[in-house]
Order: sequence, then structure tokens, then C-alpha cells
Amino acid sequence: MNRIWKPNVTVAALIEREGRFLLVEEETEDGLRFNQPAGHLDENESLVAACARETLEETAWGFTPTALVGIYQWPRPQGDVTYLRFAFSGELGAHEAGRILDDGILRAVWMTPAEIQAIADRHRSPLVWQCISDYLAGRRFPLDLVRHYQ
Repeated sequence: MNRIWKPNVTVAALIEREGRFLLVEEETEDGLRFNQPAGHLDENESLVAACARETLEETAWGFTPTALVGIYQWPRPQGDVTYLRFAFSGELGAHEAGRILDDGILRAVWMTPAEIQAIADRHRSPLVWQCISDYLAGRRFPLDLVRHYQ
């Protein structure tokens, strides 16, 4: 049987405030895990718009991407899915107090890099720390690297 392989395209937000990063604690098939605000690209949506939308839906914080931190290809060890993640940094917007978070998201939490490293066994994937490491190393690329055509 020939099957057509394609990666799952996702976006992630790297949001730092006063030395802490915004993460979400979420329910997964592997139990409770920590991740950046992240999610799948919707049909006809730009990567930048997807990142802003996912951040708001998962954390109740507004977010405006201003730079691309990196593009990450990660095949899950189970071999069933490969993720192609576009990670963005940007500007934190307003908090919508009382906003209901996406299903499966328990909470949004601000954590220091040391706190994030201390829970490495509870990261959703190795991309969580890799994206933060790249951000801390100063990796920022202009958004015009990512073109969206209607």
C-alpha cells in the first residue's frame, strides 16, 4: 500500500518576560507535559497568524510574532508522526483574564530557564528546550523569510 507521507506543520511561541518563559501545561497521550504555546497550522492561515492565534487560545495572552527563531523537523520516536515546527519570538500583548483555555490545557505558567531544565522529563518534546536554547543564543531571523501567499 502506498501512503503519502507529509509532516504535521506546527507553530510555537517563545515569549520571555523578566527572564521567564511562557509555557503551557497540557494533557497528552503521555500524561501531563509542558510545551511552548504551540499548535497546528490551519488551512489558509499564515504561520505568523497561526502562532498568534495558538498563543491566545492556549494562554489567554495576546502575542505578535516579530522574528523567526528557527525551523525544526522532529520525527517522534514512535515513528508515526513527523513535526515541522516554526518557532517565533515576539511581543507579549494584553492578558484576557477569564478567557477559557483550549481543551487539554491545564494552565499557562511563567518559568525560568533553570526551572524548565529541571522538568526536562516532562517536556512535550525535545523541541521545547532546543527552541529556548536557540532563543537564548540570540537566534532571530526576519519574518520576511516566511512568505504567505493568498
